[in-house]
Amino acid sequence: MAYQLKLAEKLVILNDRGQGVLVRMNQIKKICTEPKRRPYHLTDKTMESAVKYINRKFPNIDIRGANQHISSIQKQKSAILEGLQSYYESFIDVMEFRDHVYELLNTIDACQCFFNITVNFDLTKNYLDLIVTYASVIFMLSRIDDKKALVGMYNCAHEMSNGNSDPAYPRLGQMFLEYDHPWRKLSEEFGPHTKSVTEALLSLHLVYPRRNLSAEQCRSAQLLSLLASPAAMLNPVCCETMACEYLSMEVMERWILMGFLLCHTSLNTNPGSQSLWKMALRNGLYITVIRDEVLNIHKLSEDFFDTFKGYNKRVADIKECKEIVLANCGTFRREKRNFLRNALKELTKVLEDEPALLGPKALFVFMALSFSRDEVLWLVRHAENITKTKTPEDYADSHLAELLYFMEKLRSLLVNHSYVIQRYHLQYLSQFDALVLNDTIQGMNVCPEEESVLLSSFVSTLSAMTLKNLDGGGEFDLKPFRLDWLRLQAYTSTGKAPLALKDYPDLAKIMNMAQFHTRMMDNVNELLFETADLSILCFHARVFEKMFSQSCEDVYMQRYLMSYPLVCSHFSQCLHPLCPEETEVMEQQTLKLCVTFLEEIARQTCTVVLDICAEQCNLNEKLLPKHSAEKISTVRNKKLKKQVPKKGEVQKEKPGTESLRKDRAVVTNLDKMHQMLTELCTSYSMGVDFTVFKHIIVPAEFLLSQLELKLTKVIVQMASYNPSTHDIARPSDLLSGIQAYISSLHNLSCYINIDVSRLVKSVLLQQTQPLDSYGAQTITTLYTNWFLEGLLRQASSALIVHCPTTQCFINQNIENEQSFNAEEYSDISELRSLSELIGPYGLKFLNENLMWHIISQVGEMKKLVIDNMDVLVQMRANYENPDAMSVLQKKLTGCENVLKRMTIVGVILSFRSMVQDALEEIMGKHCHFLMRPIKCLKDSSYTDTDIKVALDVYEMASAAGLSCDIDPALVAAIANMLTDNTSIEDEFKISCLLLVYIAVSLPTLCQDPNSFYRREHGGHQNNIHCLATAVNHLAAAMFTVQRKSIQMHLEEFLKVASSVLLQLGQSEERVETKNRDSVYLLLHMIVQESPFLSQDILEKCFPYVLLRNAYREVHQIFIHTTG
Repeated sequence: MAYQLKLAEKLVILNDRGQGVLVRMNQIKKICTEPKRRPYHLTDKTMESAVKYINRKFPNIDIRGANQHISSIQKQKSAILEGLQSYYESFIDVMEFRDHVYELLNTIDACQCFFNITVNFDLTKNYLDLIVTYASVIFMLSRIDDKKALVGMYNCAHEMSNGNSDPAYPRLGQMFLEYDHPWRKLSEEFGPHTKSVTEALLSLHLVYPRRNLSAEQCRSAQLLSLLASPAAMLNPVCCETMACEYLSMEVMERWILMGFLLCHTSLNTNPGSQSLWKMALRNGLYITVIRDEVLNIHKLSEDFFDTFKGYNKRVADIKECKEIVLANCGTFRREKRNFLRNALKELTKVLEDEPALLGPKALFVFMALSFSRDEVLWLVRHAENITKTKTPEDYADSHLAELLYFMEKLRSLLVNHSYVIQRYHLQYLSQFDALVLNDTIQGMNVCPEEESVLLSSFVSTLSAMTLKNLDGGGEFDLKPFRLDWLRLQAYTSTGKAPLALKDYPDLAKIMNMAQFHTRMMDNVNELLFETADLSILCFHARVFEKMFSQSCEDVYMQRYLMSYPLVCSHFSQCLHPLCPEETEVMEQQTLKLCVTFLEEIARQTCTVVLDICAEQCNLNEKLLPKHSAEKISTVRNKKLKKQVPKKGEVQKEKPGTESLRKDRAVVTNLDKMHQMLTELCTSYSMGVDFTVFKHIIVPAEFLLSQLELKLTKVIVQMASYNPSTHDIARPSDLLSGIQAYISSLHNLSCYINIDVSRLVKSVLLQQTQPLDSYGAQTITTLYTNWFLEGLLRQASSALIVHCPTTQCFINQNIENEQSFNAEEYSDISELRSLSELIGPYGLKFLNENLMWHIISQVGEMKKLVIDNMDVLVQMRANYENPDAMSVLQKKLTGCENVLKRMTIVGVILSFRSMVQDALEEIMGKHCHFLMRPIKCLKDSSYTDTDIKVALDVYEMASAAGLSCDIDPALVAAIANMLTDNTSIEDEFKISCLLLVYIAVSLPTLCQDPNSFYRREHGGHQNNIHCLATAVNHLAAAMFTVQRKSIQMHLEEFLKVASSVLLQLGQSEERVETKNRDSVYLLLHMIVQESPFLSQDILEKCFPYVLLRNAYREVHQIFIHTTG
């Protein structure tokens, strides 16, 4: 008879089905309580009257007599049927589940089944799970406030569409009414099942009390310790109740409290029931129904028993237990967690050192995981729901990270050493369990045929297992073995079974032990889910984040912080196939939580790393040469016996004194930061990556992202750019600071395996672009803006002078002193540092901005040429006629303007030339193997053959810092000036006249007192020596664009300029001839800097003796003024 009832199969199937239905009810409740996720038809204002009417009349809704109320349903009936079908079918699932549970429980009672958790463990566990799952489903159903509206609206739409109501609707409506007060109805239903339920629960007396030990008792018993008895370390862990040892305390408490709530009559009749119930009541205030849904069990029990007569003592017991919980339970649990942290730490260290012990001591690992999981879930459950307490510290644990860390370590040990565990238990099953089971079967007096077949199959299955199968890579599937054992428990636990399992405790013991051993072969992951699953934390995100924050604040917990994101990798285990729609939402929540944890860990690590770098940068800054002046001065004063500092003055410490230690106990701030860094980096050692909902998470990448973001900001901050005052750090100082940072950053690879070089390259390469990857300004932009607005703008006004001798810009000695020393920012060492910082890419951006300013000046000069075109044409034709030139000179306007603009162009080009020279040196230093081929290619390119190819080569050479006869950037900029309306002939004419304009304007420079040539600077005080650079580069670029001869037009410029300047010799006015010699030198400078002109060409136009006399004159004046 028992064989045909399929009790075992039904229990397994209904438990799984019940979990799915319970998850769906929880999902529907959440959807209905969240305004953004509620079904549209419940929130639609046109449906308000229909919803109210349905709730009021449910379940007897007359669709014909209430047209005014439910007319809106008629209009949207198709949409309602489609939108609410899944909800309706879910409620039908509840009804069908209830029917099957009724049937099975009645069958079990009729068979007078025997339940004992220590004997028929699987049967008893499945039976109690089914009862609790069923009660939870009904309770969750009662918590859905909109269930009547959902079902009633769906049925109205169904009746309007099909002419009749849904066949399941009457029963569904009746079920809703019956369970308005779920616990009372459930207790009535379980009246007939009280005997079986009580028997199953009372068997927990053998397990629950010895699991409910205090921390002190656990220490005394040396629970979970492998070192307590070293001699027995290799002995396998054996006991009569293997599966009971890792059975969750939370599960047992749920069985006890909800079971006695349903079968409460036994509390008044059975002292054992009462003592077990009170013991569970003293263990906490809340029990979990599903996920974050909890029962305040004391309040619920008290309110429920108040409705019955004769339960005053039970109500008093509840109040007494609640007081005990509030007074002692928090401390009790806190001490238990402290014990478990140390126990798991010891267990982990031993097993990491000797993983072979995972074979005989695997049970210890699962016990440790189960105990820890219970404590974590108890803490989270109570921290979430307890609002007011006198001891809030009992419900907050900053050391939780350590417990989670060692739980993850034990999990990883079991997974990584699965072969060790399988090899050990395979031999145990085939060489011990099979033999003992066979001897036990042989000693049985009665063994019916069906039971005999199953027992024989057990022996043959275990005996057939060999190491060859394991070493050959074969996979084991012993699930049929375990299901057959469950069937055998069902067969032998009925009242009239020929073979009663309770009469053969040895058989139950060996089979329960063999079942655990088979799970070690093929079911470790499922066992880990039972004992170590923390996926419920996904639904307590607020508390989980709070505990993470508390752990972050404790320095000694920082090495365990990675356990929080690792726990998130298990959240996918709580999904159920019956509720697929929650997968996407849970995936998003889990990833968000995981990323939050990882970003915070990375942020803390990044902060410490950069603080250490900043400290090292400060120490490095003290060693810069600029700080040696004070020390040199002090030494010199001692030698000269000058006044020594007064006693009150504090002597500055020498660099390096911070490393002198007189006492090891003294801890510096840098020591603390290194300790913190060590702790944080240790957390990254838990694993290279892990998976969260099929997403591969790499923790180190989060750290690299944070470092990249923060380091980028630090570099920009180190530049100290102030747009209002135009203050900025010297490039050499910034480079020194960055090098100090990079040197310290490379030490990070000693703590954690990350690619620091890749990080540094990424950050520094971004700094060579105008904007970084986050859209913020880089040092390239800052220095470009500073040199253009700060340095070159003042150089254009001659407040700052270009000094060819020292290859830098210097300040003029005037009353209004500048806010910065130009030489400190523009000498060769600073420009080299600038080239190092922003590289060829950054200098390309700088050059583009320089070209923009040059083109704007060229555009203005072209306008001046057009305004004076007629005069310039005549001057070009009559430049050798002094009388005509004298008349035309008076008609010419804007001479000073064009020269000033040309000087600005020259200053910009001179600065660019200095930058290019610095870049060439830096490129030669870093890429000498690349520079030689570029130079060779440049030298072999000729503009006479193919100008396009030559310009391409020049562009490459210019990007490497090499100087070219024709500036490709200037050529491109001038070419871009041409518009569709401009003809080449007109542009060519303007270009020629522009050179004439500049040439005939040169005499006006003599009238400027600042046009004086200074020998020590190698240039003029008003920067007119930069005209030489401007004329050569601009002429070369303009005539290259127009495909004309550069040399021919420069020769023409020389002739016109020479003729005009020679005419100055005939002038009798002293003002016009004051700085004539200094202006003469411009012709020599133009020829010197031009690759297209020679001294021979100049001598044809301008006598060399005048140049010689001019040089002698300016040098004599220099000697006189400085003498």
